[in-house]
Amino acid sequence: MRPIPPIVLALIVMSLAGCGGKKEEKPRAVPLVEVRAVATTGFTDAIEAVGTALANEQVVLSAPVTERITSLNFADGGYVAKGQVIATLAVGQEKAELAAAEAAALQAGQQLQRIQALKARGFATGASLEQQVATANAARANADLARASISDRVIRAPFGGWVSLRTVSPGAIVTAGTAIATVSDISRIKLDFTVPETRLAMIRAGMPIRAVAAAWPDRPFDGTIATIDPVIDPATRAVRVRAILPNPGHALKPGMLLTVSVLARQRQSIAVPELAVVGDGDERFVFVLEDRTAKRVKVDTGIRQNGLVEITGGLQSGQKVVTEGVVKLTDGARVRLAGDKPRAARAAG
Repeated sequence: MRPIPPIVLALIVMSLAGCGGKKEEKPRAVPLVEVRAVATTGFTDAIEAVGTALANEQVVLSAPVTERITSLNFADGGYVAKGQVIATLAVGQEKAELAAAEAAALQAGQQLQRIQALKARGFATGASLEQQVATANAARANADLARASISDRVIRAPFGGWVSLRTVSPGAIVTAGTAIATVSDISRIKLDFTVPETRLAMIRAGMPIRAVAAAWPDRPFDGTIATIDPVIDPATRAVRVRAILPNPGHALKPGMLLTVSVLARQRQSIAVPELAVVGDGDERFVFVLEDRTAKRVKVDTGIRQNGLVEITGGLQSGQKVVTEGVVKLTDGARVRLAGDKPRAARAAG
């Protein structure tokens, strides 16, 4: 067996001596945190729902009879005024019938005048006069019927609004009930949505709402609840609610799906940032700063809104809570703030 060289033996001894020594631990740094004074903030209980936009007024104008279209007086997607002629159907036969009815009414009226004159001179009986009166009235009624038939073939807008895209053309023969145009008044929008029966007590007519459409995610639309359906749907246990939204620029279109927030109740409550609240099971805590010492305090929380948490118990207005650096703290830990001088920080350490 070869002997170990002296220099190798010396290195081994020095290594063992170094391993046996106790490593010196560095002092733990005092955590740097940010604090904020507790203050009251406005909170709003909101009911979230999804609603469908409806036109303020909307009607589908259809052909009243089977006839040929002679003219269409609107442009695709254009605006029409109240009473404006939308379409005209052929009225040739009806005009001929009207002329015949008017001629018959004129003749019956003249004959009635002659019999009345004869009756006044005693040359006509009362029965003949009554018969001629009935004949004249029937002739006038036939003329009115012909005029109504012509009027039915002239389709007018019942209110001002925007017209849908055309699906028929002049010269086409349409049957009774065929849709010719849809007129929509979108100066304002009716928004229908449902609210669960359990939250019915939180809403009432006149309450403000806010709606957001997928087409305009950064542009909320404000409105008010107009009507609450007096009947609850027994299948869904929900009530239908209708709100009215102003529609400047006609940005909202009928049929759009909107996310609705009903601003049910507003109140002032103590609030802290969300990052200041730590959880431990079902309990919630914050760290309150007292003379550079972080004290863990149990709190009761409410709703979360705009990055803040409502505090319903455990804190008082004016107390300072740690908002940044919470994860580095334990109950009773010493802390330092951004404005502390280095000497003060070392003394705290």
